[in-house]
Amino acid sequence: MGRHFRFAGLIVLLAGTALGAGQAPAGQAPAGQAAAGPQSPTFKVQVDYVEVDVLVTDARGNYVRDLKKEDFQVFEDGKPQTVTDFALVDIPIERAERPLFAKQPVEPDVRTNERPFDGRIYVMVLDQAHTLPQNTNLVRRAAQKFIDEKLGANDLMAVVSARGTAGGEEYGQEFTNNRRLLRAAVQKFSGTAPRAATLNKLQDFINSSSRPGAGAPQDMDRQEREFNARAVLEELTAVADWFGSVRGRKKTILFFSEGISYDIHDVFANGGNNAASMIQSRMQDFIRSATKANVSLYAIDPRGLQALSDGNIELSGVTGANAAGLNEQGLQNENRLARESLQTFAEETGGFAVVNTNGFATAYDRIVEENSAYYVLAYYPPNPKRDGKFHKIDVRLMRPGLTVRARRGYANPTGKAPVPAKSELSAELRDALQSPLPTSGLAMKVFAAPFKGVAPNASVLLGVELRGRDLSTAANSGVELAVFAVDAKGKMKASSRESLSLNLKPETRTRVEQTGIRLLSRLNVPSGSYQLRVAAHDLAGGALGSVLYDLEVPDFEKPPLVLSGLVLTSAASSLAPTAKPDADLRQVLPGPPAATRSFAQNDQIAFFTDVYDNDLSAVHTLDITTTLTADEGRVVFKNAEERSTADLAGKRGGFGYGSTLTLKDYAPGLYVLKIEARSRLGNNATASREVQITITPTEIPR
Repeated sequence: MGRHFRFAGLIVLLAGTALGAGQAPAGQAPAGQAAAGPQSPTFKVQVDYVEVDVLVTDARGNYVRDLKKEDFQVFEDGKPQTVTDFALVDIPIERAERPLFAKQPVEPDVRTNERPFDGRIYVMVLDQAHTLPQNTNLVRRAAQKFIDEKLGANDLMAVVSARGTAGGEEYGQEFTNNRRLLRAAVQKFSGTAPRAATLNKLQDFINSSSRPGAGAPQDMDRQEREFNARAVLEELTAVADWFGSVRGRKKTILFFSEGISYDIHDVFANGGNNAASMIQSRMQDFIRSATKANVSLYAIDPRGLQALSDGNIELSGVTGANAAGLNEQGLQNENRLARESLQTFAEETGGFAVVNTNGFATAYDRIVEENSAYYVLAYYPPNPKRDGKFHKIDVRLMRPGLTVRARRGYANPTGKAPVPAKSELSAELRDALQSPLPTSGLAMKVFAAPFKGVAPNASVLLGVELRGRDLSTAANSGVELAVFAVDAKGKMKASSRESLSLNLKPETRTRVEQTGIRLLSRLNVPSGSYQLRVAAHDLAGGALGSVLYDLEVPDFEKPPLVLSGLVLTSAASSLAPTAKPDADLRQVLPGPPAATRSFAQNDQIAFFTDVYDNDLSAVHTLDITTTLTADEGRVVFKNAEERSTADLAGKRGGFGYGSTLTLKDYAPGLYVLKIEARSRLGNNATASREVQITITPTEIPR
């Protein structure tokens, strides 16, 4: 069944010029740069150079920010090295803008790279395999505390689950600064670690007490413990290896774990097999990868200050357990090994371990500080061979009275260098799509709006707006655009590639240079959470840009009431030329959907959404309400309409709903535009969409 739509007070907006086949976007060189963010070392040749993050504090523990390259000396294996690149990274802590009336910021429906990324970058690794089930909530609370209190609006974080043989739910979250998505990933965490080996042996001791000659008590979970240790270390190594593509800034793993309690130091104590040496080798692999990629690990034991445990009580209540060597000392030894593993990972990679303490707030403050103000020194290694050898790094200061913290060294990789997979995409575009950081050389805005499609897929409208002054004006210029849709498990579910090779008429070229160019396309994906990775490459001028976009596609079939995405346009934004206009929305919007969310008072906006009603139990009425709420919470505009499911003739379908607003009567400031649908049937099901917009003063032509 098609949508039923009508506009309230529909106005005629200026339609954007559509670019047909055979035309190419063109522009001019950037007239200026975005606001400066933290500096990043750059190299003309991409080789295995060495980056070192250096923290410098004075006698009071304050971070020192006025040092020059000449103040540092770097030694590798005792020999001085020439520092070829140097930068002070001083990252501000930013809070997301939100309306005064709202408890939480309104999640943006547009993402842009117009401002270079200037935040911190974290990977939160949650160790399911080494967390006891009863401590699940401790991990969730500790992890959420960092997200809620310490993650800045300019930061990026990913969540990774480290699972062992017990499995557990596979989950994760791609890099985002959306706290709601990060909290949702943390809430899926569940500890699966087996209980302590000492307690397992105690149980075996009790079971075998009636069997003469039963032998020494055994740990029935020994093999699981071995597998868990290897699996988690391999996961950490994979994260460190992947982090290697990020240059010029501190890269941090937040490792929430109770630690690896497997004794790797005494092979005979572990049954004489080679498991200890294998686990030790995996530890070395991780430290090698982390130090080579300049990754710091901060280990956080969520249990906090440890006192008398249930295990100690269990041991004390069994006669003969102490004589069999099953005593409190055995549990203490397991805890010591686990604690030492966390401390080793942290110390060898330049981080620190938060163990046996309840001072999470203080530790989190220190983590943020160490990731906010530091120096990056880079040099070409004297021995870049892939021989696996460890090289010691020593950073010294010419200025006395200061304390220096830097990683101890790095190990060269082993084996042959990986060969890039073949791809139809250019190497530049492929690297941008794989990077966890947005690239800002070619400025772009991205929006996405899911609509009901052909089941089981939804049809997602994707809009990309490229800034005109970043595009080349050379003859036969063109733009390569690629999009990957990655689901919550990191699997690519859809992709698209566009290649625009166009020749513009002089008047269209001028418009592109002034307003940019808009590209619209559709992706078909089932309901679920996705990250859209969007990258564009100016083939003539070389400018490159990428954006990460968090997208949630609702189930349009099951809920009684659900809304599509909300699309907006305006008279001013419609002036930008549009390549490949969207056929469906041309029927319901007076101009092409746009990414603009800041409008002058003399502008007019139009918006559209589909309201899907899936409740066929009886004919009923829907109330659809539009409100515009000012920053202080005052509703400055309200429009209410009624729709009847009788229009759908007993079939599931959508009510197309659109309206317009003339902005001249509203003062400049922050506003929230909200569309809400409410059913009058049964439990009064509701669905809503909201977008934050800004109204600016009208510019007076000079």
